[in-house]
Amino acid sequence: MQRSWFAPRPRNLCWALDFSKTRQFQFRAATLRTSSFSTTTTTTRLAAANTGGGGGGGGGDGQSHQDFTAVATGGDEYPGIPRFANPNTKRQWQLEHMAGAFRVFARMGFTEGASGHISVRDAVDRDTFWINPMGVHFGLLTARHMVRIDEHGRVMQGGNRAAVNAAGFMIHAAVHKARPDIDAACHMHSKYGKAWSAFGRPLDMLNQDACRFWNNHGVYASHGGVALQQQEGERIAEALGRVNRAVILQNHGLLTAGATVDEAAYLYTVMERCCEIQLLVEAAAAAAPGLEKKEIGDEAAAYTYKYEGNAPDFQYEVAMSNGELYGGMDF
Repeated sequence: MQRSWFAPRPRNLCWALDFSKTRQFQFRAATLRTSSFSTTTTTTRLAAANTGGGGGGGGGDGQSHQDFTAVATGGDEYPGIPRFANPNTKRQWQLEHMAGAFRVFARMGFTEGASGHISVRDAVDRDTFWINPMGVHFGLLTARHMVRIDEHGRVMQGGNRAAVNAAGFMIHAAVHKARPDIDAACHMHSKYGKAWSAFGRPLDMLNQDACRFWNNHGVYASHGGVALQQQEGERIAEALGRVNRAVILQNHGLLTAGATVDEAAYLYTVMERCCEIQLLVEAAAAAAPGLEKKEIGDEAAAYTYKYEGNAPDFQYEVAMSNGELYGGMDF
């Protein structure tokens, strides 16, 4: 079967979301290089990524039941990354989490006019992807609001028929085309990301959170204006690189990517906070010439990069949505 340009290749590395029996969501590192980190754990485990088109093997919709190293002492063990035998079920799960990511961003103040967009590769027709409509506040978005478009920007059947942000399409179409290993991307015009982007520099490894981006983010050292041309989207995708999970867009903002919308959104929130911390550190160092900035060395940064933490934001948004978001998998 011929592989479409939107379809992901099999791989061993992704970041994904663990789904607990109590509907609690935690981000875990699904990678062979190490294990994931939780603030309550003293040991770690690995989760195998679900990179197939519609779902994993072994039965119906549900969780991956890979062999794991222990992650905690006591209590129920967290299952692995969700696997779906039915791609339509996976699609709905993705859309619920996409809407949840927007609500997280709204709560964090990442709204600015018509700017900002999240895209998710469709689980059924992987030559298409979902994106948010123009003119709807992030805090109001639900799964039914999302628009499915193809590589030419045409609105497809099966979703909302609303107009979408043209610049958003150009950026996300180019990213999905260039990076078949990722299924989601987030781009916002958040305050600290925009401020730090003015320097056209990568983040320094100043703390544990920054190490999530150790050798894992690029810089687009230009600003071609609003990305209404295909070439600008392609240049942004090129700056993201072949393996990076994030890129700083000079004089523009941030873009993050992931194997799930949960990963991409989580990395965005972390990167925005890292930009804030970097700006504070730079200001303090400039105000006190004798105050020396200390950076984490490569060895420690590489070790810390292998870990990641708990971010149950989706769980909170489901609870606060008055039934507009659904956190389960039995669609």
